[in-house]
Amino acid sequence: MAIAIAPLQAHLALIKKRLLIIGATIMICFGAAFFYAREMIDWMARSLAQVEVDRLAFYGPTEALFAAIKVSFLVSIVLSLPMILFQFWKFIEPALLVREQRLAIPVFLLAGVLFALGLVFCNLVVLPMVLEFFVGFGAEHELRPELAVGTFVDFNVKFSLILGFGFELPLVLTLLARAGYVTVADLNGFRKHAILIILIVSAILTPDPTIYTMLLMAIPLVVMYELGIVGARLFGRPRRRSPDPGGEGEAGPEGQGGQPVPTGTAGYRVK
Repeated sequence: MAIAIAPLQAHLALIKKRLLIIGATIMICFGAAFFYAREMIDWMARSLAQVEVDRLAFYGPTEALFAAIKVSFLVSIVLSLPMILFQFWKFIEPALLVREQRLAIPVFLLAGVLFALGLVFCNLVVLPMVLEFFVGFGAEHELRPELAVGTFVDFNVKFSLILGFGFELPLVLTLLARAGYVTVADLNGFRKHAILIILIVSAILTPDPTIYTMLLMAIPLVVMYELGIVGARLFGRPRRRSPDPGGEGEAGPEGQGGQPVPTGTAGYRVK
């Protein structure tokens, strides 16, 4: 029992170490971004001209402060993304062959591009649709729009983070399949549960209780999950065939039960 527990404890300690590094990086970037919170809020508010909103307002003593904290947190996540991706890569690296580990730089670049695409999609497609729908509804009833800075920033930050990381889902699922942690069959079997989880998370994280904004967040995430299944099918590691009843495995340099014989090169994974 002690032999079985020791590797688990080492594994958990490694996860804790990587999470601490990520957390420290985010906090440092947050401290730097907070000094430019006003400029970042002004940049977010540029889209208000499309819905004829003059400026943002705040209705509580702490609303402006928390809006600055939220937008600083968003920027800190963006600035910390290289470290987040690096720590994730180091976590799955031991399960990959040497030739697969050489893909680190292309994977980093692809992850950055996907996150940027998520932010662009959020700011150019999702948020304008949200503003046009809700503000336009009030304008049709001859109501003067006056948006609170806290609500507006909450919309931007939540949608940007969820869709930014959501666009990483295909890459994450593909890497997990390549490392052998999941298979296409696992992902297909988990599809219904994944959609349910996405709907629940979207319902919790959207700043308002309407089904419209929930679907605007959930539908892109479901599409990303399906793309992850496609990536796992194209680039995932094939599952090793089970040994036959006679105890002989696949052909090749393998030992008893079809397991690969450890060699001096990185040609085989040793289970």
